[in-house]
Amino acid sequence: MSKIHLAQIGCVAKDELRYWSRSKLAISILTIGIVLTLSSVIVTAFKMHELSEIRHSMQETSEETFMEQPDRHPHRMVHYGHYAFRAPSPLSMLDPGVDAHTGNSIFLEGHRQNSAMFAEQEQSTGLTKMGSLSPAFIVQVIAPLLLILIGYSSVSRERESQTLSFILSQGTSIFTLIFGKGLALFFVVCLILLPLTISGVFAVLLGESLAIVGGFLAGYMMYLLVWVLVILLFSTLFSKKSESFTALTFAWILFCIAMPRIASSTASISVPTAGKLETDFAVIASLRKLGDGHNAQDPAFTKLKNSLLKRHGVDSIEKLPFNFRGAVASASEAELTAVLNQFAEDRMLQELQQTLVARLFGWLSPKVAIRSLSMISAGTSVETHHRFIRETEELRFRFVQSLNKAHMEKLSYRDDVNRNKGEEARKKASVSSTNWQMIQGFRFSPADATTRFTRSADAYAQLTLWIVFLLLFIGYTGRRVQ
Repeated sequence: MSKIHLAQIGCVAKDELRYWSRSKLAISILTIGIVLTLSSVIVTAFKMHELSEIRHSMQETSEETFMEQPDRHPHRMVHYGHYAFRAPSPLSMLDPGVDAHTGNSIFLEGHRQNSAMFAEQEQSTGLTKMGSLSPAFIVQVIAPLLLILIGYSSVSRERESQTLSFILSQGTSIFTLIFGKGLALFFVVCLILLPLTISGVFAVLLGESLAIVGGFLAGYMMYLLVWVLVILLFSTLFSKKSESFTALTFAWILFCIAMPRIASSTASISVPTAGKLETDFAVIASLRKLGDGHNAQDPAFTKLKNSLLKRHGVDSIEKLPFNFRGAVASASEAELTAVLNQFAEDRMLQELQQTLVARLFGWLSPKVAIRSLSMISAGTSVETHHRFIRETEELRFRFVQSLNKAHMEKLSYRDDVNRNKGEEARKKASVSSTNWQMIQGFRFSPADATTRFTRSADAYAQLTLWIVFLLLFIGYTGRRVQ
């Protein structure tokens, strides 16, 4: 009996595909979907490859430029600064995620933490932003609409044309009919996902984890399967094609357009964040309580001076075995960085909390669930951006303190104090350019596969629940129609 049912499902699917093949509308819609997805994948892949090459080149150029600087006073190099670039991840060709909004490079310098710069959306016109169609956006938003246009009448047209009773009287169960129609829609899903699969293979060749690519594609398969089930449910539930189409259009607007915006608005309201001006004033107020690292005589460093004099058993800073001005610069940078890091961590915590609140709406909208899963898997989520911020700040602090150490150990206090008294004095207050080597080798990459799978576990659970719920609802509806 099972084999007969499976054969009947295959026959129903074959008949449904034959019906669509005779429809110019269905063929046109399917062609548009495949061409749109494929062209978007190709354009985005070339763009991301170009960006990767440019950023790697700029990182190397920045390092070479920094290291080619001549012998100088180390604190001049602190202010000269250095750039850190984030190259796009292999899967960002499919889902750029937050990368287009957060920036891709940071200027690293002493005494301050700069924000990421050159975000693509900040440099685009409004028209460009509206016209940006990534493969992820097409599959998440456009593909469900195309599936609706193809399959909205799958079961309802049988009821409207009075052929359903005849089909059931021939011994074909309603569930055989429903899942046969679903199998035909699933075939369309596979065609839509084919360009993503090809891109996934290229991502693996570029170094992405095979497990991550497999999970990424499986997530999109689950998402489109949810929409296949939604289409089958509404097509079975309503006896007229116009009714099922209206209901499905409303569902698409609700899940793909309205709910993601509601999620973002709810997250912003539930976890409010301070504005830029308010934050800047708070940072300035906190930094004013610290000493000026450029002034070794600042009263804020009296405790440090007395401690060092007592430890080394001398009565003046000139007699210390190192440059006191360098020690002040190092201590000042450490205190300043601690304050800036606290503000940065608070801000990132608020952003992460907002993101987590928004992701909860994945239980109410499959679009929100796949958006979270997609960005996390692609390495373009807010967590990845935060890790880039932390790693570049670690690089900044390490590079500044390395120069402060050279200031302290390789430059005498007397020469440092007299460095502005002529060209000869300036040369004596310089250190070798070999001290500029500490900035070599910064490369940023997404989190490992285990971490990304762990973060996306809720999204997989949300899509799984949607599938189970829809199957149960279809079962209930099918029994009523039977």
